[in-house]
Amino acid sequence: MQPFKPFNHSTIQFLLQDSYHTIAAPSTGDFRDRGSKFLAYAFPANTEEEWQACAEKVKKEHPKARHHCYAYRLGLDGNSFRANDDGEPSGTAGRPILGQIDSFGLTNIIIVVVRYFGGTLLGTSGLINAYKTSSQTALENADIIEKIIEDNIRIKFDYAQMGEVMNAVKKMNLNIVKQHFEETAYIDVSIRKNETENQLLRLKALLAKVSLEEAEGLEELEGVEILVLG
Repeated sequence: MQPFKPFNHSTIQFLLQDSYHTIAAPSTGDFRDRGSKFLAYAFPANTEEEWQACAEKVKKEHPKARHHCYAYRLGLDGNSFRANDDGEPSGTAGRPILGQIDSFGLTNIIIVVVRYFGGTLLGTSGLINAYKTSSQTALENADIIEKIIEDNIRIKFDYAQMGEVMNAVKKMNLNIVKQHFEETAYIDVSIRKNETENQLLRLKALLAKVSLEEAEGLEELEGVEILVLG
């Protein structure tokens, strides 16, 4: 593992935005130099378990490859990362792979590059270029998407308040993700994270039939409880 974490614009933006960019599905890329083949495999991965499974999958598919180098970056802040050279000279494989992940401004992704040795040593610059270019090609071939970070909100209510709650949710065009109507009644809605505070204030104002300014001072609503589930 290389102690490498560039302070580029993408890393900083993780802390400021409620969205991030990743790849929608696995993609591949390749590069050849003086007989050596470099095959890059990019996967979306949200957890430690997922990136490990992806790395193991590639290793099993290429048991005769000389090296299985990889890099990943995980998390909304991008703070979970690793760059692995798998026997290549230090800094010539994992770092260039991670550099491409950061260059594209991505997180929740792993790239594994396998090398089939062609009999000729490529030198430090040759290796860096090979791992960088194969990773770059895999990302250029990928479908890069923006994912929105949302808060899940639970609105619990007495059945007497059901009509008002549903009318407010409809008026605000909130996305309902779950409805529960048994002994207790509640609905779960999703709200874009940076809009949560304002949307909850508006919801309180609609349910209490007061202005936004008056809603700011409300601590309780009659027959309604609003919970931020995260």
